[in-house]
Amino acid sequence: MRIPAHAVCTAIRDDIVSGVFEPGGRLTEEVLARRYGVSRVPVREALRTLESEGFVTTRRHAGACVAEPTAQEAADLLELRMLLEPLAASRAARRRTDAHLKVLRGLVRLGQERARRGQGEDLRALGGWFHETLAQASGSPGLIALLTQMRHKVAWMFVVEAPARPAESWAEHGAIVDAVARGDAEHARTLAAIHTDRAAAAHRLRRQPVSTSQPAVNMSGGRH
Repeated sequence: MRIPAHAVCTAIRDDIVSGVFEPGGRLTEEVLARRYGVSRVPVREALRTLESEGFVTTRRHAGACVAEPTAQEAADLLELRMLLEPLAASRAARRRTDAHLKVLRGLVRLGQERARRGQGEDLRALGGWFHETLAQASGSPGLIALLTQMRHKVAWMFVVEAPARPAESWAEHGAIVDAVARGDAEHARTLAAIHTDRAAAAHRLRRQPVSTSQPAVNMSGGRH
């Protein structure tokens, strides 16, 4: 069975984000093909995609390597995200569907419930799903793609501290959804900007991760 390049791309990106491949480390087609159980063709295509996304760089005499983002590049990434998240909320207020609204309200209810119970790990996942759904509700494929890529890169570059007051954070999520439901684009933008600005303060640059082993992964068996 031929594994598509986009699946290989996702696998490599996940391993970069999780620290399996260190910043500056070489990414040879032969090793990657063996690791994921695929031919070198989808690996080559995946590396080109990841280079365009900023996860991979090509060095003379070394070939493909994991990129090494600078502190300034990381700061720029957060600043761009702080501009685009409010834009997504504004567009969502104009373009969201009833299905989007139902999911967003459900996530807020779950988030508020988990916040009361102090279930931090659940809150981290729910927060990611909330912002992903809000982006989807914008109805803008280009914006959705940019925000998705940024979420991956933020997870790669930063450690995000849990909110000191998770209930307040989820109250902010709820207020954004209320504005989106009313179709109030400007208020949704303002609330999202405030929320994103507060969240940015919880981001801390990662130190370069150290990986001592790279176990084989069989792509044909699926990734979970």
